[in-house]
Amino acid sequence: MIEMNDVHKTYTNGVTALNGITITIEQGEFVYIVGPSGAGKSTFIRLIYREAQSSQGTITINDMNVNNLKEKHVPWLRRSVGVIFQDFKLLPKLTVYENIAFALEVIEESPQNIRKRVMDVLELVGLKNKARFIPDELSGGEQQRVSIARAIVNRPKIVIADEPTGNLDPETSWEIMQVFEEINARGTTVLMATHSREIVNAKKKRVIAIEDGLIVRDEHRGEYGYEI
Repeated sequence: MIEMNDVHKTYTNGVTALNGITITIEQGEFVYIVGPSGAGKSTFIRLIYREAQSSQGTITINDMNVNNLKEKHVPWLRRSVGVIFQDFKLLPKLTVYENIAFALEVIEESPQNIRKRVMDVLELVGLKNKARFIPDELSGGEQQRVSIARAIVNRPKIVIADEPTGNLDPETSWEIMQVFEEINARGTTVLMATHSREIVNAKKKRVIAIEDGLIVRDEHRGEYGYEI
């Protein structure tokens, strides 16, 4: 599903974010990416959906060699990788329904399929009754649910979440985690970069710890392992 072999990433300003990452993540796994701020977590996940390119090494996603992918083929990669951000990144003037439908319209899905799939994911995230609302009319937790629905409406094989509970209160964070667990239970690989010790320690999943651009720990049913 995801393979990295001796991956390095140095930015044009000379900062080295990753310094030799080798890892395999299988289909259907749920993986936490943890580590101090500036450790390389965000770079690690940005490489997976080709928001950034490695300086050295090979990355294979769903049998695609990401390093050799031409720019015109990057959208094909991103159809199989759903991405969820801490700040939601919703289109403010579009309704909940329109925000999610947009992800299908850009790939020219039929209107009939769009309606069915949007309503299916809204039901999954518990927002079927908010389809006509705009983002400003929703709570932070509801907006994050919309961003999750948008990320999974294409039925991606991989979902990447970058600090998805960072701006949410604890109760809402647990509700969002239940949604991620449901997505994972349906066979989708979930990678989540997080600073939440409580969530990682309570939900015993695989934990990959990155420090100074290196994987320093890789544990199944692991713990957070850092003081915060």
